[in-house]
Amino acid sequence: MFIQTEATPNPATLKFLPGREVLPNGTMEMSDAASAAKSPLAGAIFAIPGVSAVFFGSDFISVSKSDGDWQHLKPSILGAIMEHYVSGLPLLAEEHTGSPAHAGEQDEFFAPEDAETVATIKELLETRIRPAVAGDGGDITFRGFRDGTVYLAMKGACSGCPSSTATLKNGIQNLLKHFLPDVQSVEQI
Repeated sequence: MFIQTEATPNPATLKFLPGREVLPNGTMEMSDAASAAKSPLAGAIFAIPGVSAVFFGSDFISVSKSDGDWQHLKPSILGAIMEHYVSGLPLLAEEHTGSPAHAGEQDEFFAPEDAETVATIKELLETRIRPAVAGDGGDITFRGFRDGTVYLAMKGACSGCPSSTATLKNGIQNLLKHFLPDVQSVEQI
């Protein structure tokens, strides 16, 4: 098994590509060892000192560090990923095999009269923005729309990335404003 690694715009996060499906649908972010209990792989990665977050995408794993040098952390993370796939263990523990996709969607907020605008925002996020963000080892989800402001949640490598503000303001905000005159600004939640 050959696992590729890629740098992300966030210097505290590396993207690992195991060459096979990681999460069949949706994404999953674990920001501490307790939340990693739902996945044997995430638990093994969190057991490595210096790991601060694990994010699963469709075909990648993003790992963020709190301290330490990638030169020292990377071999241990590669070993944990390799061992997991060789063992044949499932990605998620039995009690957590429901759909992990976009936990928190029930917390979306927008006025009923904005439903058409929100549908267009979500379609643009899904087709134009999320694939690019996934390429950088992260994910972005719609959280709400109020008074011309779109609220988004950034996950994985994008969470805490120094360039995330530029991505939101220069990239996503400009794209949404181009297609939707109702959009005034984009904010991160």
